[in-house]
Amino acid sequence: MSDEPQQPSGGNEHRPWVPRDPSAHDDSAHAGHGGHEGHEGHDGERGGGPGRTRKSKRPGRTGWRRAVPTWRMVLGALLVLVVLLIGGFIAGYELVGIPPANATATAQSNVYLYKDGSVIARSGEVNRENVKLAQIPLTVQRAVLAAEDRDFYSERAVDLKAMARAAWNTLTGKGTQGGSTITQQYVKNYYLGQEQTVARKIKEFFISVKLNREESKSRIFEGYLNTSYFGRNAYGIQAAAQAYYSKDIGAITTAEGAYLASLLNAPSAYDVVVHPGNKAAAVARWNYVLDGMVKEKWLGTGERAAMAFPVPGKVKPPTGLSGQRGYIVQAVDDYLTNNKIIDENTLATGGYRITTTLERKKQNALVAAVDDNVMSQTSTDRKADRNVRVGGASIDTGTGRVVAMYGGVDYTKQYVNNATRRDYQVGSTFKPFVFTSAVANGATTQDGRRITPNTIYDGMDRRMVEGPDGPTGYAPANEDDIDYGPITVRRATDKSVNAVYAQMAEDVGPGKVKQTAIDLGIPENTPDLTPYPSIALGVATAGVLDMAEAYATLANHGRHGAYVLVGRVSKGGTDLDLPDRNTEQAVGRQAADTTTSILQSVVESGSGAAAQAAGRPAAGKTGTAEDDKAAWFAGYTPDLTTVIAVMGQDPDTGVQKPLYGALGLDRVNGGDTPARTWGQYTEAALRGTVVQDFDLELESGAEETAPPTEQSSSPGSTETPSAPPTGTPPGTTGSISPSGPPGPGTGGPVTGDTETGSPAGGGAANGDGSIGGPDGPGDDYDLLPGAPGTPAPSAPVAPPAPPTTPAPPAPVVPVAPRQ
Repeated sequence: MSDEPQQPSGGNEHRPWVPRDPSAHDDSAHAGHGGHEGHEGHDGERGGGPGRTRKSKRPGRTGWRRAVPTWRMVLGALLVLVVLLIGGFIAGYELVGIPPANATATAQSNVYLYKDGSVIARSGEVNRENVKLAQIPLTVQRAVLAAEDRDFYSERAVDLKAMARAAWNTLTGKGTQGGSTITQQYVKNYYLGQEQTVARKIKEFFISVKLNREESKSRIFEGYLNTSYFGRNAYGIQAAAQAYYSKDIGAITTAEGAYLASLLNAPSAYDVVVHPGNKAAAVARWNYVLDGMVKEKWLGTGERAAMAFPVPGKVKPPTGLSGQRGYIVQAVDDYLTNNKIIDENTLATGGYRITTTLERKKQNALVAAVDDNVMSQTSTDRKADRNVRVGGASIDTGTGRVVAMYGGVDYTKQYVNNATRRDYQVGSTFKPFVFTSAVANGATTQDGRRITPNTIYDGMDRRMVEGPDGPTGYAPANEDDIDYGPITVRRATDKSVNAVYAQMAEDVGPGKVKQTAIDLGIPENTPDLTPYPSIALGVATAGVLDMAEAYATLANHGRHGAYVLVGRVSKGGTDLDLPDRNTEQAVGRQAADTTTSILQSVVESGSGAAAQAAGRPAAGKTGTAEDDKAAWFAGYTPDLTTVIAVMGQDPDTGVQKPLYGALGLDRVNGGDTPARTWGQYTEAALRGTVVQDFDLELESGAEETAPPTEQSSSPGSTETPSAPPTGTPPGTTGSISPSGPPGPGTGGPVTGDTETGSPAGGGAANGDGSIGGPDGPGDDYDLLPGAPGTPAPSAPVAPPAPPTTPAPPAPVVPVAPRQ
């Protein structure tokens, strides 16, 4: 009988053989009954019949683990996503074909309208001449690659990494970023459009991939160069070569090609002729292109070092933009792009109806006033008359809408818009901002007296400006070196006394004066808007339209809002969104209104008396730039603000020139030609409307009168002067550097104004051999109702307050500088 344990009867007859773990078998062999019990326990786990093993049930996921996907779920989702992407790519590649060239290959015209819907101009006719890639110099091709896409010939059709980076930067508020290759840009220009939509980007992606497989890189690059926009209405690099350098692309040098390549980044902004203030940015981009060529070994370092910036030639606008049309179109386009209403490339595709805020009758009135008072006074017999330029802008005070603008005699002859350029000193038209700042900041003189219209200052010629710590070393000269002695602020404004206002700027604080000018509407980046006492004399070079906006703030009781030039933009019957005009109280009403009160005196009895021709209550200020290179009048009625500037510029070199002898005058001052032009225009523009008077709230003490005596005053004394003049401080007449404070003993620029000008004279031709006439449809001077030259009824003027008895002379007491 065997010693092995016996199985139950019949146990082996039907049970299949199952291999067992040898170790388990060995354990059973040595365990005796223990092994048998273990075997029974093993059998006890079998379920479903003899020979089948029942597995233990996996415990369920509980708690937060139920919300976490398993690795199987993640892997499954990724696989589904990959399948969808692959399927989507295949479907997109098969379904999206290469379409024919779109309508932008022959861009439509943009239509510019007056406020009443009548047409001002049409622009946008395509200027393009396709060329073969072989006709374009290799260095010019490489300049474009250095500027736009240096890896074009080796990269794929699309750069997914760059596109993702661009999308992320846009979503995170870092601005719209470019992530397109040259292939994508060509597809957008030639086959699609400039719309920033997801559908367009998807089509661009698939067409680019397909085009890259079907066309050579050279053909794609050739198409890109022929369809890109370079500014000056030039589509394609051949048109750009003619527009900027008046020669075929085959004759363009490497330096010129680098400039053309730079334009692709910002076509009009980098046009240094149209926008001379942007030259630094354009040169920086030009250097970037050339340095990129050196880095790619497409240009030798020696050749690169020898290159000079190639200034492009004059603009050659189409004749359809003659007269004022071209200036208006240029200003409107800049307004749309600067305010991010439409980007430049999109606007260039055309098809937009742009309704401006310009009013035809007022526009014609401004053109007529300039013709009558300036251009008709020029003569071909006077060399100085060749240099005459005029800029004008008129704004509705309450709404900020630009109702009229004069950019020059003819856009096809004088292509720079004199209403928007920012390169001429504004002269004494800046002085009201100094006084406004004084009132707004509660400023006092060096001896602690509050500054009001009746504060007495020392108007001595070349008087040294005194600061808190003593003499500043700045002693500006008055116009014609006149000594005014003790003089009130009101009278100093009438006479535009430099000595008084330079001292006032120091009393207020030049930094505060600068900030007030910015708050009123002068752009913060205005050249030479520097915080020094010389700021009072108008060394800053703001534009005519800038000054009109700032003066409109004074007229509107200190409330400022940016000017508005466009009232509506539509395409295909759909209106584009325009930005809201936000207004705010830039300076207190008393500060603005008190300034208005002293500017009324300028018109009534000061240097701006010629503006009385408007026949309306008016306030204004004359201004003359250093060396008489520009003469200004800025003024306003309660409902209309207008600025007129006559400028001197050599028509051949573009260099600013003095106006000595122009228009038959010994000198052109703000109080003569500009003020007369302002008066004629304002009378015609407001003819037939209700006469309004100023509603002013003045600062305390503004109504007081204190006639100056023969004695000199201490700086800023509001009482009778206490000390006789002690002589002229050291100093000589001269200019100050706009980039820093003047050195000790230097005089300031002579920007004041004489009270009256010389009689006008002259012939009948304008400075460029052609008289600028009206330019609207019908070309007739369609002015407001009423007989020309008939002044509107004036509002009754209150009699002046009787002068108070001047206080007796105070004892002579030395005044210490205010600490």
